Amino acid sequence: MAITVLPPAPAAPPPNPKPYHDDADSSPSDDEMDIDSLPTTKSRTNTTIITPGQTVTDDPQWMRGHGTTAAPDSSTIRSTLAGTLQKTNKLLSVVPLRARYTPEIGDLVIGRIVEVQARRWKVDVAAPLLANLLLSSINLPGGILRRRTSVDELNIRSFFGEGELLVAEVQGLFQDGSASLHTRSLKYGKLRNGQFMAVAGVGGGAGVVRARRQIFTLQARGGEVDVILGVNGYVWIEKKAEEAAKEKEEVGINRLEQSTSEAVYSSQNDEISEATRRDIARVAGVVRVLVEGSVKVDEENVRRGYEAGLELDEEEGVVDFLNGERGARICEMVLSGA
Repeated sequence: MAITVLPPAPAAPPPNPKPYHDDADSSPSDDEMDIDSLPTTKSRTNTTIITPGQTVTDDPQWMRGHGTTAAPDSSTIRSTLAGTLQKTNKLLSVVPLRARYTPEIGDLVIGRIVEVQARRWKVDVAAPLLANLLLSSINLPGGILRRRTSVDELNIRSFFGEGELLVAEVQGLFQDGSASLHTRSLKYGKLRNGQFMAVAGVGGGAGVVRARRQIFTLQARGGEVDVILGVNGYVWIEKKAEEAAKEKEEVGINRLEQSTSEAVYSSQNDEISEATRRDIARVAGVVRVLVEGSVKVDEENVRRGYEAGLELDEEEGVVDFLNGERGARICEMVLSGA
């Protein structure tokens, strides 16, 4: 039996991407997005993904913002990156799905020590450049306000070493865009007795948002759990430190420097019960579910997600990982305000 080899058929040309709004008189099709229907807000409410080079609109009434471009003699606005469309009055911007963290003064961030230098530490805070933590920007143990001496420089690794985690506040910005941090507060310092998470989508996607409180205590089944939501997308969940809480109550705000002890810079973890570890893992699962469901991570949503997980356990009678269908149900309950 003879075998006949046929020439390959030419592939069909790809369809041209249609703009979201061709002109003001035409009505958008099912595959297009009506820009006028988008709410004027800074929150990410649109879930349609725009690809680089795709036409957003050719209506001259709209102005181009970040993430868009337009020819000098044309009113057609095109996207320059992959993201979602955001409308602010008549300004159209494309919010990237993922981006590096841009430091701002006053942000609470979680970082990892990368390098120890003479009078400073280099800290990774998920920004394009490493942040700087000066020796003069921390509380030295057991002392009042004083100048840093050469002995402090020699013992600099006893405070923070390579690979250790800390929570700090952005004190200032240098000309190159790098951040200057400080830990001159009882709520800042070295992190231990907990779990670290890196949340994707910093800059515009689902993730940690700037809120009134970035550090809060969650009343769990096994005890109290502290949650630290870094604006840079790093999350820390830990067992509540009882000693630190007592110090905050006994020491006045004008004597914060005198309350710093050697235990603040200890790298030894305390004994954590199994129930507390289970609660820490559950809260971490809630944060992961919120990110996968494109829900912003803040104090209110984390609390709702934790309570929703407990309700599902009571209904189903089992304790399972918070993912898949259970994760989708938790996101629905969080968004509905249950």
